[in-house]
Amino acid sequence: MPAGTLRRVLTLSTVNVNGLRAAAKKGFVEWLGATDSAVVALQEVRAQPGELTAAVREPDGWHTSHAPSEVKGRNGVSVYTRAEPEAVRVGYGEPEFDGSGRYLEVQLPGLVVASLYLPSGDVGTERQEQKERFMASFLPYLTELRAKAAASGREVVVMGDWNIARAEIDIKAWKTNQKNSGFLPEEREWLGRVFDEAGYVDVQRKLDPEGPGPYTWWSYRGKAFDNDAGWRIDCVLATPGLAGKCTSVVVERAETYAQRWSDHAPVTATFDWDFPA
Repeated sequence: MPAGTLRRVLTLSTVNVNGLRAAAKKGFVEWLGATDSAVVALQEVRAQPGELTAAVREPDGWHTSHAPSEVKGRNGVSVYTRAEPEAVRVGYGEPEFDGSGRYLEVQLPGLVVASLYLPSGDVGTERQEQKERFMASFLPYLTELRAKAAASGREVVVMGDWNIARAEIDIKAWKTNQKNSGFLPEEREWLGRVFDEAGYVDVQRKLDPEGPGPYTWWSYRGKAFDNDAGWRIDCVLATPGLAGKCTSVVVERAETYAQRWSDHAPVTATFDWDFPA
C-alpha cells in the first residue's frame, strides 16, 4: 500500500440470535447500530421476513438477505451487508436442506461470505442422523466453493454456528460431553476435514492456538454463563489468503447475565485486507 494512504480493514461479525424478534427487543438493534462490521451473519432467526419489523428486516445503512426455514418458527439465517451484494445464494444445492434455513451466501467484491447454522443433533435420534447427512453433503460443497472462488479471484468466509466443539480447549466440560452431540469423535473428525481437506482456517485458533475458549455459547440453565462453562461453537472460517490477514477475533460476551440478548455471543473478526471497493 502506498505511503500516506489509510489502511483498509474488513470487519465481520456472526451471532446466533436465538430468535431475532426476541433478540431485537433485548438489545440486538442497539448492538447492530453500534457495530463497525461491514458484514453481519445471523443464525437461528426463527422468523419469516414479513414477521420482522422494518427496522430489523431492513435497517438503515444495510442491505439484508434472508433465508427463512420452510418450517415456521425454526432455523433461519440472514446476512446484513453495508455494500449491496453482487449475488445471493440460498442453500448449497442439497434438496433436503436448501429450504431449511441453514445456509446463505452473498458475493461481494473479492469476497464470498456465508452464514451457516449447522444442525445441532441429538445422539440416537433422527436429529443426529440429519446432522450427519448435512455434514456429509456440505463438506464437498465447501471444497467446491473454495475452488470456484479462487478461480474468480475471491476469498471465502463461512461463519456461523457450527454446533461442533473441535477440541478439549473449545468446551469447558469436555470430559462429561464426549458422548453428546457437538463433541462426538466423528463430528470433531469431520470438522478437522474442513480444515485439512477443504482448506479453511479457523481464524480464532490461528491467533490463539492454546485456548481455553473463548467460549461463544452458554446454556441458560444453571450457572453456565456466570461460571463461564461454555462451548466455542460459533466460528469464523476463512480461506488461507484472507485468514493470514486476520488481526483480531473478539467474542463480545455480555458483561452480565441480565445484559444477554441471546445465549450466544457475537464473534467479530477483523482483517487487514485491502479489499476491492
